[in-house]
Amino acid sequence: MKNIKLAKINAARRALDFIKDGMVIGLGSGSTVNIFIKELSNFVKEKQYIVSVVPSSYDVEILAIKYGLRISTLNENPMPDIAVDGADVVDPELNLLKGGGGALTREKIVDYSSKKLIIIVDESKLKESIFVKPVPVETLPFSWRSVVEKILASYDCSIELRMCGKGKVGPVVTDNGNFILDVYFKDKQHLPSEVNVNLKLIPGVVETGIFSNKFVDAVIVGYENKVEILTR
Repeated sequence: MKNIKLAKINAARRALDFIKDGMVIGLGSGSTVNIFIKELSNFVKEKQYIVSVVPSSYDVEILAIKYGLRISTLNENPMPDIAVDGADVVDPELNLLKGGGGALTREKIVDYSSKKLIIIVDESKLKESIFVKPVPVETLPFSWRSVVEKILASYDCSIELRMCGKGKVGPVVTDNGNFILDVYFKDKQHLPSEVNVNLKLIPGVVETGIFSNKFVDAVIVGYENKVEILTR
């Protein structure tokens, strides 16, 4: 069985090669980014670097504080020097699917605002299509049923309102106070950019988990015993 945890550690550590003294670093979210945060903390202490981080979620902010990293915001630093984020799926063109943890909107804002975007994943995230998993769509609670009907009228798909698990009943509520719809597309060959645009034209849709490859500078893929860097 493949050691996925080791693969994630390898990807996270390789991302440290992109970190320089004085940087403002955007932080995405997910299990591999959580590893990166710990590694980053050790790295900057060892190098005696002064860096600041811009978290994309409350969860990541809490973890960054735990490891002693300096917290900043996009309002203080509107264009971070670099963003390091994970992904749920990476396709051959380096389009990404994100949002499994519910932070897609803030992740996209931080990632797209940064001067450079580095994605860190383990090898299991490489797929032929981002549509092998459901596409998260953040929606206003006020209009989620309307959004569902409009998506169903446009695509052959099924849709689920994401519900909470242990610790809370009812739907998942994002850091922005919104709901998340998980859209399961029957056709896996859709063009990601077109689906993203079409979904965002629906009133009530805040953001989608489809991230365009044009903002991705590199994808660091971790394996048990090596690291591969993919670029467009």
